[in-house]
Amino acid sequence: IDSHTHVDEVEAWGWFDPPEVLLPLLDEAGIDQAVIMPYRDATGPDDPATTYLLEAIARYPDRLIGYVRLDAEAPAALAALDQALGRDGLKGLKLHTVSYVGFPFGEGTLRLMRRCAEYNAPVLFHSGDEPLALPQELAEAARLCPETTVILAHMGGFYHCQAAIDVASELPNVYLDTSAMPYPDMIRRAVETIGPERVLFGSDDP
Repeated sequence: IDSHTHVDEVEAWGWFDPPEVLLPLLDEAGIDQAVIMPYRDATGPDDPATTYLLEAIARYPDRLIGYVRLDAEAPAALAALDQALGRDGLKGLKLHTVSYVGFPFGEGTLRLMRRCAEYNAPVLFHSGDEPLALPQELAEAARLCPETTVILAHMGGFYHCQAAIDVASELPNVYLDTSAMPYPDMIRRAVETIGPERVLFGSDDP
């Protein structure tokens, strides 16, 4: 299972990645299933980004697993999360705090994280080298929501890998994913520090 991929089409950004682009890459790599998420932050129920995701999963239900992506600061974000994890059967939440410009430990984000715990659904954060996505900032959200499974995508980015490993070492509800991580030695260090069960393979394809 690839735990971090994208399926979406955003003409304004020049991104055209329907599932038919992703699936041959999975086949070439011998990967059975992939967690997919859009490039866009949904702001409420029945958002076009979420609808696109659901349509892709409906075409390939045995291959694709969906995470809804939300703007945690949007007034209707909680309603959108309930619809996605309840009615629509999606399996997790993607939050990109840099995209929607919100603190990881802000009340809007924490509200969604706590609701995800009720669904036993993980929250995958973009983590990296930018303000609002630093591992230490995301750690504060994980501390405030200890019942929520938190995944730090990209293992903290190019320059904050050790910080991400330190956060996961301190907080048992934090997992790391390897997407866009170019340093095999840091992946090895993560596995040796927190165990293979908490290091998730991810590619960030396509």
